[in-house]
Amino acid sequence: MNARTGTSGIAARFIQSLPTEVDSRVRRLSIASLVGQIVLIGTGGAVRLTSSGLGCPTWPRCTSGSLVNTPEMGVHGIIEFGNRTLTFALALVAVLMLVALWRIRRERRDLFLLALGLLASIPAQAVIGGVTVLTQLNPWVVGLHFLVSMALVIFSMLLVNRAYGRTGRFMNRSLESVPGSAAPLTAATAFFAALAVVLGVMVTGAGPHAGDANAPRNNLDWDVVAHFHAVPAYLVTAGVVVTVILAFRRGLRGPFRTAALTLLGLTLLQAVIGFVQYYNGIPGLLVGTHMVVGALLMAAATNLADLGRWSPKA
Repeated sequence: MNARTGTSGIAARFIQSLPTEVDSRVRRLSIASLVGQIVLIGTGGAVRLTSSGLGCPTWPRCTSGSLVNTPEMGVHGIIEFGNRTLTFALALVAVLMLVALWRIRRERRDLFLLALGLLASIPAQAVIGGVTVLTQLNPWVVGLHFLVSMALVIFSMLLVNRAYGRTGRFMNRSLESVPGSAAPLTAATAFFAALAVVLGVMVTGAGPHAGDANAPRNNLDWDVVAHFHAVPAYLVTAGVVVTVILAFRRGLRGPFRTAALTLLGLTLLQAVIGFVQYYNGIPGLLVGTHMVVGALLMAAATNLADLGRWSPKA
């Protein structure tokens, strides 16, 4: 046996070991992608709220002479470089997902394209992060960086739902039926959640947490933008309350009701955090918590809208 034959045999055995249907490996990777995207938002918040935005002052290197952070850079360098490193971990998860789907890439084109999109977005997100550093934390670029991360949370949530057969063409057809009004109601709720996120980015860009002591602000009136930000948040609350009432009145007990209750709990928690931080000088820890809960809320709103769209209609 020559080296080429041996290598081909190993490759063939590896390909044969890949899933021929959506199994636990695919599902675990989808969960890892979703969790990783939310954690990335949390570490990104830590970068900003500890003024570590320029902990690595250059890009793609951490410094002009080092790819990684150096001891002289202290904790700010560790935090910023740690956030950059997590991006590579997410890229690895995306690659592993594509590999796991390779043998069923045609049958499960929905999963393969979502995984491919997540992988393709990671270098784009890294470039936006680099532009953020090179523009000395321009608040609009920082905001775009965060919004792309939120979009990736949405796509990762869709990937989880498809992998578990909760929604999509290959969904479990035994799921309970929901009212026909569920689809537009939950879609509107998810839209207002996304709008609240966009306005929240503008609030943060006008506030005191710039990511560095010398970083610019967007020069908007923080208090005025904060009130605009609250409007879609109120509409999300109204939408999810109506959805929960609808679910209980119809006697629903399956994933749709669970998703509605989860979103309601996160919405109320986010409202409490928002009011407390507003009336207490916007403390950094609460701002970071607000960001992470916001990511969880966006995932929950996506999940509910996805179920509202695909669940059988009564």
